[in-house]
Amino acid sequence: MQFIDPHIHMVSRTTDDYEALAKMGCVAVSEPAFWAGFDRGSASGFRDYFQQLTEFEPKRASWYGIAHFTWLCINAKEAENVKLAREVIAMIPEFLNREGVLGIGEIGLNKNTGNEAIVFLEHVELAQRLGQQILIHTPHLEDKYMGTRMILDMLADFPKLDRGRVLVDHVEEHTIRHVLDAGYWAGMTLYPVSKCTPARAADMVEMYGPKRLLVNSAGDWGPSKPTAVPDFILTMRRRGHAEALIGQVVYDNPLTFFGQSRNFKFRPPS
Repeated sequence: MQFIDPHIHMVSRTTDDYEALAKMGCVAVSEPAFWAGFDRGSASGFRDYFQQLTEFEPKRASWYGIAHFTWLCINAKEAENVKLAREVIAMIPEFLNREGVLGIGEIGLNKNTGNEAIVFLEHVELAQRLGQQILIHTPHLEDKYMGTRMILDMLADFPKLDRGRVLVDHVEEHTIRHVLDAGYWAGMTLYPVSKCTPARAADMVEMYGPKRLLVNSAGDWGPSKPTAVPDFILTMRRRGHAEALIGQVVYDNPLTFFGQSRNFKFRPPS
């Protein structure tokens, strides 16, 4: 089955991972800007990173027949430095018309601090002003519920924001209903040690249906599995779900959501 991984950090993965994904049916990936494992000290570091995301990484993906798309931001882990964050946000519009750039992300909260909220709101303001889609990171573990509610409350202050163009990622059983009921897309992240498992993701599809649901690996430099989406496909098949329903979650839904971006130019493999 062909699939799209809508959230994976391929700059942290090897070319072997691209090859494995291609062999398993991956035809496209979406890569949000994220933390590099250390705090970058200047806006020029982000400029280099944005160039890597928009220039080299699409070329590397193409070696394996995979389309590569990206999102740009300064992530929540580095948002405590508001001065630096504002310098990076001011630079983002330079890259938004590049091929494959889908919007602003992954923005959000990490420890639910005031500075993180300031930087989140300024990203949302930029996205709304420039008509960009948004991909949102919700916090890990014990901070997730409060952080998700904070994010939804802040988004509610943007009445003109098209909620159908916003993806709230890393949902779990205690946050998914809030996201879907508010009209946003919800992403389920399959991690070995946190967030979600293929079985739990399948449970949520069974509980809420496939509409506005995406599933991803968020594969990065930490404990993660870039081929987690095929694990979800296998879990759904073992439960007897129809191929059409599985395909809706892992292929059709990403196409629908990403298709709202003017820079999403994707030719399905024949």
